[in-house]
Amino acid sequence: MMYDVIIIGAGSMGMAAGYYLTEAGQKVALIDAYDPPHEEGSHHGETRLIRHAYGEGGNYVPLALHSQELWEELEGKSEKRIFLKTGVLNFGPKDSAFLDTVQKSAQEHNLSLEEMTAEEINTRWPGFQLESEFIGYFEKNSGVLFSENAIRAYRTLAEKNGADLYTNTRVHAIETTADEVTVKVNDNEIKGKKLLITAGKGTNQVAKLLQRTLPLSPTRKTFSWFKTEKTHYEEGMFPGWGYDDGESTYYGFPSVEEAGIKIGRHDQGHPLEEPEKLEPFGTYPEDEEETLAFAHKYFSKDIQLKEGRVCTYTNTPDEDFIIDYLPGYANVLVACGFSGHGFKFSSGIGESLAKILTGREPAVSLESFRLDRFDH
Repeated sequence: MMYDVIIIGAGSMGMAAGYYLTEAGQKVALIDAYDPPHEEGSHHGETRLIRHAYGEGGNYVPLALHSQELWEELEGKSEKRIFLKTGVLNFGPKDSAFLDTVQKSAQEHNLSLEEMTAEEINTRWPGFQLESEFIGYFEKNSGVLFSENAIRAYRTLAEKNGADLYTNTRVHAIETTADEVTVKVNDNEIKGKKLLITAGKGTNQVAKLLQRTLPLSPTRKTFSWFKTEKTHYEEGMFPGWGYDDGESTYYGFPSVEEAGIKIGRHDQGHPLEEPEKLEPFGTYPEDEEETLAFAHKYFSKDIQLKEGRVCTYTNTPDEDFIIDYLPGYANVLVACGFSGHGFKFSSGIGESLAKILTGREPAVSLESFRLDRFDH
């Protein structure tokens, strides 16, 4: 069997790319060390926010909007709930650089964005208790993605289209020629014309098999669900949200399907020397204390921790993505560095990766994610 494309890492980006490649008539092998969706990837934890007005930079907005279209298309093609339109409120001090970029990106791309005072926010959503000097920007058309459902949907559709999925499979070696790639796994060899590496926190473990190392730093992160007797935070009554004061960054979700309020801290975390070894939730005092203190300060004093989990961010030095051919390999494409704000784009990036691998132009330019930006 000779595959058109072998994909190592069948998580957010890899599974989406696998589906779009099969839609283009490609014969695809998807290899994953686990059985996606699973708790070892950046997709776990059930939900992710999708924002259109983007505080990380206006250059992301076209990709966010295109990804939104593809998420809604995926929901129509599958029997799973993919997107919940809660709206997203970004809030913080008036001098927040993040909020300034949110506002400018919305203006540049003609996005619907409502500027609100703290009083207006507290009145519309009684679950908030924000300080008077805060402001917020509410975008009504964004919301919550069901990340694990999305992986399942792409997996089902890709396999229906003929993709072969190799789960619980470890890659031991990779051999390449100008027109062929051989991936050695367990007691088997998988051959293909091209290779796509979308291995998340394991990306450098795979790249090192080709004598390459990418500028990636894995970090241990946590997120938690909280319980409260108040109904203000239920799905349909409370928005998704993001907070940035220039020193700390938090994000969160309403209680979706009665799971509890979900909150995480985007910055900070503990660097990981060995990405596969994650200390359990509660190892550090801040695992519980930071988000609980935030919830008590800006939401309600009666909020209590329900459950916490750990995950891994794998980021580049500038926290922008890497999407490029591996240096020295014309048939090995790599996509990585998505942690923290990448999942929302995985539909659009998956489609783009499929187009690049089949010689077509992506719907949105990915030039800013090239590796050579780190050469300067």
